[in-house]
Amino acid sequence: MTRFALTLEYDGAPFMGLQRQGHGPSVQQAVEEAAREVTGETVTMHAAGRTDSGVHALAMVAQLDIARPITAFRLREALNAVLRPAPVAVLACKVKPGDWHARFSCIGRRYRYRIVNRRAPLTLERGRAWHLTRPLDAEAMHRAAQALVGSHDFTTFRSAHCQAASPLKTLDRLDVRRADEGGDAVLVEAAARSFLHHQVRSMVGTLALVGLGQWRTEQVAEALAARDRGALGLNAPAEGLYFVEALYTGNAGE
Repeated sequence: MTRFALTLEYDGAPFMGLQRQGHGPSVQQAVEEAAREVTGETVTMHAAGRTDSGVHALAMVAQLDIARPITAFRLREALNAVLRPAPVAVLACKVKPGDWHARFSCIGRRYRYRIVNRRAPLTLERGRAWHLTRPLDAEAMHRAAQALVGSHDFTTFRSAHCQAASPLKTLDRLDVRRADEGGDAVLVEAAARSFLHHQVRSMVGTLALVGLGQWRTEQVAEALAARDRGALGLNAPAEGLYFVEALYTGNAGE
């Protein structure tokens, strides 16, 4: 049995999420079915993180255990051939030791949220960014975001359906910036060992209220301290969120 680490890129729009669902297509289903066609084996894919319906990935790390002799190069090429035209691509494939695990060996995860801040409607980025037409103050958003960095009870920014045992998380980084000086794109970068369900989207939505001038900068810290989902300002839509990177000991990648 060989353990392979896959780096996946996918458009989340046509999927109900990364994990298998009983009510629609998933990224996991697409990859597992492709692997079965390539190898003749029924396999289970494990991933570094979970993404909801409509959320995208630039480099999601996943694993497959394959009994059939096959090289990493041939597995990558064969999976990509079978996956077409589904919007899922295997960017890289590497052999890993048996004690390595895509989820449990992961020591950090990074997400990016993309906002397009302009009056004109979206064309190329429709379904891949949150479109806000009123001007955003990205600097105010960044200042407010720093109240969320560190170890906190993130109950306010946690989905009611979150299955995590505890609302306590340590947020290593939460940065807000315009992609280019005076440009349309506002990027929110979040990094932590792990996140609660909807945590990133909830933080982004609340920060957007600051950027729009509807909330004071201090209100983000007040919402965090409330430890109450009812204190949440806004949950940003899924289409602007991207899983960017999974970190492992000794290797900032898979």
